[in-house]
Amino acid sequence: MHSTQGFHSFDTVGRGKPLISAVSLSLLLLSASFAAALSPAVAQSAAPAQQATAVSPDALKQREEELEATREQQRKAAELQQKLKADIAAIGQDRSKLNQQLIDIATQVRGVEIRIGQTEADLRPLDSREQQVRASLDSRRSEIVEVLAALQRAGRRTPPALLVRPEDALQSLRTAMLLGSVVPELRGRAEKLATDLGELVNLRRDIATKRDVLARDRDRLKDDSVRLAALVEERQRKQSAIEKDVEAEGARAINLSRQVESLQGLITKMEQDLKSAAKAAATASLQGAPPAPSGKPNLGALKDPARLSPAIAFASAKGLFAFPVVGRKIREFGGSDGAGGVEKGISLATKAGAQVTTPCDGWVVYAGPFRSYGQLLILNAGGGYHVLIAGMERISVNIGQFVLTGEPVATMGSKSQVASILATTASQPVLYVEFRKDGTPIDSGPWWAANEGEKVRG
Repeated sequence: MHSTQGFHSFDTVGRGKPLISAVSLSLLLLSASFAAALSPAVAQSAAPAQQATAVSPDALKQREEELEATREQQRKAAELQQKLKADIAAIGQDRSKLNQQLIDIATQVRGVEIRIGQTEADLRPLDSREQQVRASLDSRRSEIVEVLAALQRAGRRTPPALLVRPEDALQSLRTAMLLGSVVPELRGRAEKLATDLGELVNLRRDIATKRDVLARDRDRLKDDSVRLAALVEERQRKQSAIEKDVEAEGARAINLSRQVESLQGLITKMEQDLKSAAKAAATASLQGAPPAPSGKPNLGALKDPARLSPAIAFASAKGLFAFPVVGRKIREFGGSDGAGGVEKGISLATKAGAQVTTPCDGWVVYAGPFRSYGQLLILNAGGGYHVLIAGMERISVNIGQFVLTGEPVATMGSKSQVASILATTASQPVLYVEFRKDGTPIDSGPWWAANEGEKVRG
């Protein structure tokens, strides 16, 4: 509003004999307007405190749109809940259908988490470059004002809304140069200004596009997570109906875990003294998949969601496993643990609330807190192999339960739960993964797939 009035007054005074005060005032307003265009947040914070008390029609319209958006969200949430109830009712007692639904939704969630991470990574350099270009333009404010004022004098009129947005300023500059309104001594500066404004406009467009994609993916992740939580709850409800003493066994497992000091001691204690874990270990030794005679595992066996034993022998699955969580590796097997020892597993930095899935088939022999590891999950994968996963906030499977490759089993919290990692990565959740063979930690590296396309899925 102010800058528009300023331009009008300059034009009116300038038609006859321009007055220095009018020119100065216009340039001052021009500069302020350009600063506001380059730095919206600063412009907002500098707005006068005395705002009109009456609610404008635009404000009322915005409130109505926000209210309508809220109603739409509530309607969609209600529809989703109804659909979830119908889907779960349709599954009934069919364990294989429930397993397949869980794995399918978990795979969708993983895909969305990967896309979100990639989009955020793409946005970082774009945001950084935008700030650099804005800072460069802002530092040359006096030069910009001089060029634009020259255009105004040459055209004998105010360029239309040229400082509302960088797009408008760019269009005005390009039009003026095309019409020959720029005096030769200012053309080079105007062209440089047009180049920088063009880059800013392109950056803003790219950023807006990626943010739209990010918003859609986050909405989808929210819906998929709700669906996944409902299916997990149904899975555990059925599991509890089968194993009547699940809670008692869980409490006993926690008490037994306090009697041991080491991870191997915990595994031994569970598989010897806890009924459900002992049963799982015995089943693992009897039903663990034998190594493939040809050395090549039968990946088709992973398509059976009703299986009750591993589809692929652990030793035959090298190069096939997906990380249990979407994240980046921050500690390697065999590296320094920061306390004079060496790492016995790997550590993956991830996002708050990320889902955790099983990299392989296996029986749960422990699920609960353990000393400095936070929440700990131990799977017996058969053939003398155990997989240890630690650092989650919540585990959603029970001791004795058989879980399938890619099945959701836990959720990350908002910060690191593993004490040994707190010193360096306290603000970010970190998942710790360790493989053991006959009680000895081994390098898990050979088992992880090189890329997403090679990873096994249920």
